[in-house]
Amino acid sequence: MPVHDWAKVDVGLFHHFHQMWTCALCDALNGGLLPPGYSALIEFQRNEAEHDAPRTDAQSYAARANLIGVRTRAGGLHAALEVVSPGNKDCRESLRALVAKTLTFLARGVHVLIVDPLPPTLQDPNGIHGAIWDAVRDNAYTPPPDRPLTLASYVAASEYTAYVEAVAIGQPLPDIPLFVDAHIYVIVPLEATYLRTWDVSPKQFKEMVLHPERFPDVD
Repeated sequence: MPVHDWAKVDVGLFHHFHQMWTCALCDALNGGLLPPGYSALIEFQRNEAEHDAPRTDAQSYAARANLIGVRTRAGGLHAALEVVSPGNKDCRESLRALVAKTLTFLARGVHVLIVDPLPPTLQDPNGIHGAIWDAVRDNAYTPPPDRPLTLASYVAASEYTAYVEAVAIGQPLPDIPLFVDAHIYVIVPLEATYLRTWDVSPKQFKEMVLHPERFPDVD
């Protein structure tokens, strides 16, 4: 299933797909991919700025988007998987918040997988990974012009390592590692879970994603 051009889709529709895809990814991890003793849990992000100035719809959806935390029986957080939302990159403050959250995870020894199915914007001209890596290393990352979507798996070792895949719109998603330990990883089935989520989406939803030009007034 080629990844769709979500930048042309209403942010509310993407939020629905985002939430359903995250659940499918969580189910796949718990369905036998994780090593014994690890569990994937849906983690609802707390909105620290709930009473701040009004936000765009995209930012509101991003604040309510969930992510996946991989924990042990003792409750310790070992890894986090997040699918990027439009509201994570529609202004400088939102992008900074996502980068800061990722760096905080890594500083705490939490490995991170960032899945960015959205093209770069003015805020992140080199994609989310480019913005994160600029804060980590001096050598900047530039995505290939024909593959602007980015998947990045970060290892929170003494020296951070990133495994990066660049993807084109209309291209199937490659599977990518999620580290639960500096030397232990599982392969996350992005393509299979994306396809599963798409298959159970309503017909009207699919039409609005495939032909957004036919629905210019959708909220």
